[in-house]
Amino acid sequence: MPRTQDIHIRDPFVVPVPEEGYYYLFGTTDPDCWNPPGIGFDCYRSRDLDDWEGPIQAFRPPEGFWADRNFWAPEMHPYEGAYYLFATFKAENAFRGTQILRAERPEGPYLPHSPEPVTPRNWECLDGTLHVEDGTPWIVFCHEWLQVHDGAICACQLSPDLRERVGRPIYLFNASEASWVRNIRPAAAYPCYVTDGPFLHRMQSGDLLMLWSSMAKQGYAMAVARSESGRIAGPWQQSDTPLWDADGGHGMIFRTFAGNLMLTLHSPNGNPSDGPIERPVFVPIEERDGDLACITQGLRSENA
Repeated sequence: MPRTQDIHIRDPFVVPVPEEGYYYLFGTTDPDCWNPPGIGFDCYRSRDLDDWEGPIQAFRPPEGFWADRNFWAPEMHPYEGAYYLFATFKAENAFRGTQILRAERPEGPYLPHSPEPVTPRNWECLDGTLHVEDGTPWIVFCHEWLQVHDGAICACQLSPDLRERVGRPIYLFNASEASWVRNIRPAAAYPCYVTDGPFLHRMQSGDLLMLWSSMAKQGYAMAVARSESGRIAGPWQQSDTPLWDADGGHGMIFRTFAGNLMLTLHSPNGNPSDGPIERPVFVPIEERDGDLACITQGLRSENA
């Protein structure tokens, strides 16, 4: 049975399933997620965030599936009595995009639900997440810096059955609006700024916050943006400093069975060929003075 420190994963996403008493951990699990072929997604489950069952095969591409590489950042969302994975895929001659998969059980097996990616097909997109506002489902996603140079975060309504995009995307903000974000190509003719991993969190006060990641002075980092209207359309105000400032990011927030808020992210942020391997990190957090604050940094479980 693997422990947290044994699991190789990027972009960790945890969903507590109270009726089972399990936490389900999803994320980018291909040994080399940067190069083809894409294998699929595995998940893990645990009762205490320390010891895990798995890996469990959550998704393997069916015959004829359009994507062959970059199987990234699956997020599992319970919705209307079923379970959905919002996941990023790419093929050699196709733009990267987020497609929606569906299963009857939290661990899968997941099969394609939307006929194609629900992000615009002529955009390079990644890291789609589900946000439900006044009963309407939205996908919030990144318009990738590789195409637009100054990475953006956008949103678009989805159909009630999550099968297709409804209407045109709306622009939320660019990476360069945050003062802490670093240009990743200072020698290039134009600056390049990354947006990764948006995740929405509704505060007890009703405020709407967004976690998102980019490159900062000390490497990969994650910060918080706030919707001034309390709604997905914003406008969005950026924090001056990251919530997590070095070598970790693409995080999300969940509530433990004990009722406490927990942040998860991957750290270090590397490539298997470069050395250190990415692991899931769990950090207790709290809502403090209208903001989010880490209680401590480091590997933690609910029982720590």
